[in-house]
Amino acid sequence: MSIDERVVRDTAVTPPAADGASLVHDYLLVMRGAERTFAAIAELYSQAPIFTLLYDERGTHGRFAGRAVSASPLQRLGARQSNFRRLLPFYPTAIGRLRLPPSRLVLSSSSAFAHGVSVPEGAVHVCYCHTPFRYAWYAQERALGETPRMLRPLMRAQLRQMRRWDGAASRKVHAYIANSMLSRERIRRYYGLEAEIIYPPVETRRFAAGEGGDALLVVSEIVRHKRIEVALEAARRAGAPIRVVGSGPDYALLKDRYPEAEFLGRTSDEELAGLYAQARAVVVPSMEEFGITAVEAQASGRPVIAAGAGGALETVLNGSTGLLATLDDVESFRRAIEAIDRLDFDQARALENAERFSVASFQEKLAVQVGAVLERHALSSQTYA
Repeated sequence: MSIDERVVRDTAVTPPAADGASLVHDYLLVMRGAERTFAAIAELYSQAPIFTLLYDERGTHGRFAGRAVSASPLQRLGARQSNFRRLLPFYPTAIGRLRLPPSRLVLSSSSAFAHGVSVPEGAVHVCYCHTPFRYAWYAQERALGETPRMLRPLMRAQLRQMRRWDGAASRKVHAYIANSMLSRERIRRYYGLEAEIIYPPVETRRFAAGEGGDALLVVSEIVRHKRIEVALEAARRAGAPIRVVGSGPDYALLKDRYPEAEFLGRTSDEELAGLYAQARAVVVPSMEEFGITAVEAQASGRPVIAAGAGGALETVLNGSTGLLATLDDVESFRRAIEAIDRLDFDQARALENAERFSVASFQEKLAVQVGAVLERHALSSQTYA
């Protein structure tokens, strides 16, 4: 028996959901953008059982407590947010071995593996795609750069296998929904499929408009591809105080390299809302598929300084609710920091803009789109019956 077969075994079958749906998400370990999106999906399909590779009730702040949540047997290995990437080779097998109940609809929320779930016979699979698996497709060099040199040949082979698996998984999904124009373009490029766009939900009611303060704010996982160092270096050159909320592998390195910055680690939702309201501006230095942080900042009545790429092009009104800088250009971000106080910032416009991405709007659009997919599938089945 292989390691995969020893570690990965079938989960117990959950009774059929009252509304005929089953929900799947990659892993529920923390409450970040993808998990908050899934929470809105789970609220919409309130009777549906939930399936995931790994689950941490405390890490997800009890948002899914009281729901029927089934995790894969990898759960027994005790993986957490800090080390779940070590199990990467096992996830394709594990997601394929999840056993869903008889369902009319399988709705997956995927940025890596959830779209590869095996669906029950007769079920329609709709995937809300945050992005195709980045390390398999467009961030391969980043994955290799984060791997010890002697293990890179093995990682390269693993990524080739992941691409084959991911492409095959995409061909079994009946319909994709993309979270942004960038994700839609990637779905088209890597899977050869078209997708409708529904922007992710932002819990705008968690935030209240503030008048700001002296310090800039970054809210992000502290990992290399989030480009936190660009924001920190730009703030240093501009002589601007800056706070960083979040944690991750590069936390200690950046804290040591930028002692003038204030690193706050992870915060509660209540603390984060206060920090947004107190921010001079919120800095988003990376290219995001969507970028919930930029919307949360506007929901707090604060301007955004963001890389002019990806989701920020759809969420930030350049020159009104924020300024767009050149991706990976420290000097461009420095100039934006120095110019932000001269921006004719329209707080009312920022609050109005944020409401375009509310939870209610997301749920309404998702229900309509999923209903349309189910109807098309039903008509197609009748045609070929």
